[in-house]
Amino acid sequence: MSDDVQEEPVIRVEDLTAAYGDRVIFRAISFDVSRGEVFVILGGSGSGKSTMLKHMIGLYRPKTGRIWIGDRDIAHAHGDARLEILRRIGVMYQSGALFGSMTLLENVRLPMEEFTDLPREAMDRIAASKLKLVQLEGFEDFVPAEISGGMKKRAAIARAMALDPEILFLDEPSAGLDPITSAELDDTILTLARSLGITFVVVTHELPSIYSIADRVIMLDKETKGIIAEGSPHELRDHCEVEWVRRFFRRDSGTQEARRA
Repeated sequence: MSDDVQEEPVIRVEDLTAAYGDRVIFRAISFDVSRGEVFVILGGSGSGKSTMLKHMIGLYRPKTGRIWIGDRDIAHAHGDARLEILRRIGVMYQSGALFGSMTLLENVRLPMEEFTDLPREAMDRIAASKLKLVQLEGFEDFVPAEISGGMKKRAAIARAMALDPEILFLDEPSAGLDPITSAELDDTILTLARSLGITFVVVTHELPSIYSIADRVIMLDKETKGIIAEGSPHELRDHCEVEWVRRFFRRDSGTQEARRA
């Protein structure tokens, strides 16, 4: 973990169980995310990493357990209390989910139109400043079809930052990107985390990105329905007691067991 990361939990997941009907995805999971940390959720297909993210942003209600964002439980909050929590977080979905008929400036401005009473000129200034933070200055009037995949991801991050959230949740940010563009996006994430103190929770399976951005990771396991490993990528690569976790971080595909991850 970087020396810049403070050991203050900003998210606490307590005894979280998720299920679709009678099918349990994971059971009684607990972990903390520190303020300013880049925290990565890993796991094989069906292990529940996307399900975990959707619970943490309040899209799904858990079967049991609590998810504290600061001192508020997003899993059980309603009305104004829930809206207050949601304003503290931003989300970038895997596809970027930009509106194709809107310019980048209009996409970033949209959350402010929904949740603030700021005058249009102020919203435009803020939206432009968010785009500048992700190296998209000068592209305010472009529509998504006119920019590259990596630029779309950065524009989606800018929109997620529109309301100055403390926490950003990113779902597979590097999916579909070439290695160079992916590395540039990793640099953007690290810059935002270190310069602005934003906490990141990232779902990804891209090993170069994991090594580049992660202060700490957890690995969910489909068979045990829990967390099978936790630590920094290098710690897990060199010292994890579970062999297939070590193989995952070494990208050793020599056995069927290694491919579980």
